[in-house]
Amino acid sequence: MAASAHRRIRSSRRPVFWRALIDAAVRVAGFGAAAACAAGEGLMKDVRFSDTSAAATSAELSRRLFTPLASQRVRAALGDARAQPLDPAQERFAVYVPAGPAPERGYGLLVFIPPWSEASLPRDWPRVLDRHGVIFVSAANSGNDASTLDRRIPLALLGYENIRKRYPLDADRLYVGGLSGGSRVALRVALAYPDLFRGALLNAGSDPIGGGDVALPPADLFRRFQQSTRLVFLTGAHDEMNVHNDLVSEKSLRSWCVFDLHSVTMQRRGHEIADAAGLEQALKALAKPRTSDAGKLASCRSDVETSLAATKAEAETAFEHGDRARAESVLKSIDERYGGLAADTIAELEARLGRTD
Repeated sequence: MAASAHRRIRSSRRPVFWRALIDAAVRVAGFGAAAACAAGEGLMKDVRFSDTSAAATSAELSRRLFTPLASQRVRAALGDARAQPLDPAQERFAVYVPAGPAPERGYGLLVFIPPWSEASLPRDWPRVLDRHGVIFVSAANSGNDASTLDRRIPLALLGYENIRKRYPLDADRLYVGGLSGGSRVALRVALAYPDLFRGALLNAGSDPIGGGDVALPPADLFRRFQQSTRLVFLTGAHDEMNVHNDLVSEKSLRSWCVFDLHSVTMQRRGHEIADAAGLEQALKALAKPRTSDAGKLASCRSDVETSLAATKAEAETAFEHGDRARAESVLKSIDERYGGLAADTIAELEARLGRTD
């Protein structure tokens, strides 16, 4: 996808900090001894996959991650919309498969998006993954310096697709997660792909949704996200900035009728990867039975629809007064705030402006 078609998620780049973090907390368990792993279990590094993903075509990425107007703008630059941004055979992944037989209902899966470029497994995670029967997959060259839409999200989707085709998975325990800037990308993946992932583990990074850089997906996907996706915020108590960011993100999500939110605080920890205890709590929170308040969800959705209708009425009033500039301004504000949720409204206003294809 054209680099000019989107904004890269901005995050602080502190190579010394991340190098120290990798050296201290993310040494790969069994690194260099992958050949000694039993076939199909344990840690495998430098894994190359062969399967592409229909979810990661240029057109599908645009449809799910861009607002309707932004998607229109990049359509001409997509070329073959069925094309994949990446060749999976050229990418490398770290994969960890728990020892022993697969769980009766299949493995859980955690697709992890790191802030660094290495494909690695945090050193104290294997025993937790074993206990919960969760496969871990993470791509190389998917750190904060990589393009979000051209690499980080497609790599996460390729990891999901290739593990799905090789191992029996439990459809209720398919998660995407990340750390810091990778966590912010994981939120975008969970929002845009609720048909693939049932939960997100957000370790020290989150954003508000709707408006700005995090567009709402098409209405059918967003309804599914509201109903079936659980988000777990996992942040160190001393990571004050991201504790605050989590609160802002949670407030935004609730305003958009997303209520299955859980928070895990790691005591005496700062801006860092989850330790074994934190991961244990997060996986337990993700796997808890789901409960929902249908009345609360319906009432909240009605409020959103009322707000959208009121904004649409502003555009219609502008049309009645012959104020095309005002109508276009309102259209753009609807596109930015409501994204794919307002695709039908946006298409209707586009038609009145005579801007349909």
